[in-house]
Amino acid sequence: MKICNACRYCEGYCGVFPAMMRRTTFPDADLVYLANLCHGCRGCYYACQYAPPHEFEVNLPKTFSELSVQGYRDFAWPKSIAGAFHRNGVKLSLTTAAILTLVMLLTFLMQDTSVLVTAHRGEGAFYKIIPHWFMVLPAMAIFVFSLVSLGFGFYGFWRTIGGTSAQLLDSRKLWGATADAANLRYLAGGGDGCNYPDEHFSHARRWYHHAMMYGFLACFAATCVATVYHFVFDWEAPYPLMSWPVLLGTMGGIGLVVGTGGLLWLKTQSDPEPNSRTTTAMDVAFLILLLLTSLSGLALLALRGTPAMGALLAIHFSIVLALFLALPYSKFVHSVYRFGALIKYASERGRTGVQVMDND
Repeated sequence: MKICNACRYCEGYCGVFPAMMRRTTFPDADLVYLANLCHGCRGCYYACQYAPPHEFEVNLPKTFSELSVQGYRDFAWPKSIAGAFHRNGVKLSLTTAAILTLVMLLTFLMQDTSVLVTAHRGEGAFYKIIPHWFMVLPAMAIFVFSLVSLGFGFYGFWRTIGGTSAQLLDSRKLWGATADAANLRYLAGGGDGCNYPDEHFSHARRWYHHAMMYGFLACFAATCVATVYHFVFDWEAPYPLMSWPVLLGTMGGIGLVVGTGGLLWLKTQSDPEPNSRTTTAMDVAFLILLLLTSLSGLALLALRGTPAMGALLAIHFSIVLALFLALPYSKFVHSVYRFGALIKYASERGRTGVQVMDND
């Protein structure tokens, strides 16, 4: 950071460098903040005259990736599960397989085999395969646990980087951070896009992230609307093709397939030098889990009136449970901490006094 502060060639690339220029010393708390403010656009790596093979070996994207993963472990709650970030891809795969096996086993124990291989149509068809209570109770318990875990993690991160309650309650700063996150501003690098998957500028990573992020939000919205349909209007799934849960879920599923598939393809072409192997493994594991969630959901929608519905419903339900259980212990946590870093950065940008260059 001191080398970068002396050079300042990259000050227009992203928020990291204007935030860095406000500092003359770099204690651990500031490094945690800067690491989570970094979006990994890699522009600084390819522009740096001190990057390898220079003897200084400045490699901010890789260093920040490793610092971020260490932070995921430090802020994880409960602490006894912090080890989930070690060999995360393997553990995520084993968790998904275990939940899938358990749900399939319980489904076969609760239902006659003939029910599972029979086509069911009309309102309440899903619950002839898996009872409603069996779908709702585990999902709600896991979802609440994940929210609590993410909340404790964010609290630890926010306290570490010196964030205040006033910053979280400042509507202008909160809106600024939300806008930066919503349009993935810093995945544009200095404006021409990321240097990803190699040194050439491209907006591909940004657009695939958009598809994945808004696809995930659309699927979550579909689940929320379906919950209202069931508990408020007493309408049971599966819903008609032109209903809001199905339309939102279909658009979200397609967005997730495009986004995760595109990002996985980019990773196969990616230059490994500016990234850590640990982060890459975490990225790939979570992207595959999201991809499986969307593919199984779309398959269930397409074949819900056929005898394959029973097996597809159990598979999709299992993957969704694994996804929500994995949220606090997967690459998903970067979105929570990065949003916190954006709030702090929005607060710093709003201070009066010496102004520094930013890529507004």
